[in-house]
Amino acid sequence: MRATKIKMLLLLFTLMLTVFTSNGQIGSRFPSEKKIVKDPVTGVELIFLTSTAADDSKIYPTHNQWTSDGKWLIFRSDRVKGEAMAVNEKTGDIVQVTEGGFSGTLGVARKSMRLFYWRKPVEDDKNELQKLIEVDLQKLFTHSENGNLKPAENYQRICGSIPKEMQASTELALDANEEWIYFSVGKEKAAQYLPEDTKIEKNFGPRNMGAGPGGIAAINVNTGETKYIVSVPFQVGHVQSNFWKSGEIIFCWETGGKSPQRTWLVNADGSGLRPLYPESKYEWVTHEAVIGPDEVAIAIMGHRAIPNSSITEYKEATGVYGANPGQESEWGPCGTREKPTGLGIVNLRTREMLIVGQTLKGSGFWHVSGSSDGRFATGDDFDRNLYLIDRKTREMILLSTGHKSSAKDHVHPTFSPDGTKIQIQSAMLSEDNRSMNICIVPLPKQWLNRY
Repeated sequence: MRATKIKMLLLLFTLMLTVFTSNGQIGSRFPSEKKIVKDPVTGVELIFLTSTAADDSKIYPTHNQWTSDGKWLIFRSDRVKGEAMAVNEKTGDIVQVTEGGFSGTLGVARKSMRLFYWRKPVEDDKNELQKLIEVDLQKLFTHSENGNLKPAENYQRICGSIPKEMQASTELALDANEEWIYFSVGKEKAAQYLPEDTKIEKNFGPRNMGAGPGGIAAINVNTGETKYIVSVPFQVGHVQSNFWKSGEIIFCWETGGKSPQRTWLVNADGSGLRPLYPESKYEWVTHEAVIGPDEVAIAIMGHRAIPNSSITEYKEATGVYGANPGQESEWGPCGTREKPTGLGIVNLRTREMLIVGQTLKGSGFWHVSGSSDGRFATGDDFDRNLYLIDRKTREMILLSTGHKSSAKDHVHPTFSPDGTKIQIQSAMLSEDNRSMNICIVPLPKQWLNRY
């Protein structure tokens, strides 16, 4: 009996040692946490691909989430501090897909089984270079499944490096040709490419953000060549590409809230710089997302109280309304439902904009997305509710709720490439009401069968 206990303890120790030594290795596997839960309000099936308190979070909703074979979703997690994970949508298997740490946005290719990310320089790196890393996901997944893992250099490749003087952000957007990656640069670098008489914008709003200049550059993933694209007189925020049309870049003027002109479009050769959706001072435009070859979804916020005529009454109304972001009176006369608000779709070719829906009450839409076939749109609100819109009929339903407004982040919906499901992040299963998990929300079959 004693010998049996000793053998069991040795086996347990061996297993613990194996986990400990492999946790930091690319390709390490974690058991499935997949759970299927019915939404307690709508009855919609929710597929939780992760369900433990590991601080999971999805890639920002403007970017691709699925691998090109449609089987895996890439996400951030604290299962291994500083590393990214992939989860198999069918089996629930979780695999570590980076080693050595990543910084900022994860770039998942749509046409090839590749992942791109930035690795910031270590403290003793005298060259002070920010490195772009490519991961061969197909080889990694195969070796991980077969138990034939090799050192990280067999799966990771340094595409090129960016010198510190560029003050490159950790944002990245992979072009549709999957040859170039776009990123924003710092003020000093951007200033070198602005005409001398350019008026530099100052901070806008109470968060003291938005001052320029800013700029966008690119790096070639095959050769490491870098090129400069454009400078603007304001702070550049999120940068994204058109997944379907090479050479189109969408970015924003980042203030932490309302911008004088939020959304912008430029070509990869620096030409064609223009506002994507020219906005008025009373419009609070945010969270633009490319959803198809010719379309960008935007949220025109309706989250603030309608003031009376006097400035004093206006400040009182906006200053005490709710605890959610953007209620400060310093943002100016915007974001109320006195003017049209809702989920807007902007056509990149005709420049027409159409509002396809809005919640009847509450904050209105906050983060938005749409299916690339033009059938559906989706959005969340301050209360972490998720809505679905039929763009043809304008019918709108509450698709899912109960994702906990105290969560560390927002729902951030993103449509799958085939337009049949939406990926979100949710704290529904967390005991602390904050820790988030990766969740898939399939569209109702009766909606999918309409067309």
